[in-house]
Amino acid sequence: MPPRRRTPPAEGRLALAVCRSAGFHGDRTTTATAVRYTLEELGEMAPGRTVEVRVPPFGAVQCIEGPVHRRGTPPNVIETDAATWLRLVTGDLEWADAVEAGAVRASGQRAHLEGLLPLRSLTLDG
Repeated sequence: MPPRRRTPPAEGRLALAVCRSAGFHGDRTTTATAVRYTLEELGEMAPGRTVEVRVPPFGAVQCIEGPVHRRGTPPNVIETDAATWLRLVTGDLEWADAVEAGAVRASGQRAHLEGLLPLRSLTLDG
């Protein structure tokens, strides 16, 4: 089951649009809203608990079906900064390019989001 939504979609889309227009370097509150919204979108699109995606200090989500992790550090972790995350989910940055540049840290056999990014729900909204 996907996590409960905490960010109203209209607020999340607006925050994402503001961040995108500012070159993905919006103010802290707007960035936090955009990141949390997009993490929630990923959780809905790819429900599960196999991979943990972290965008410190704004949020994290567990996603992708498969073996469930319950205690300690998850075996599949993806971590990146807010600007990189927002660029990835909107299609302004390719997954492979971000990994190659060291902008994404991924550990574990299943720690990748190829085929899930950009988030289709965001590209359809513009």
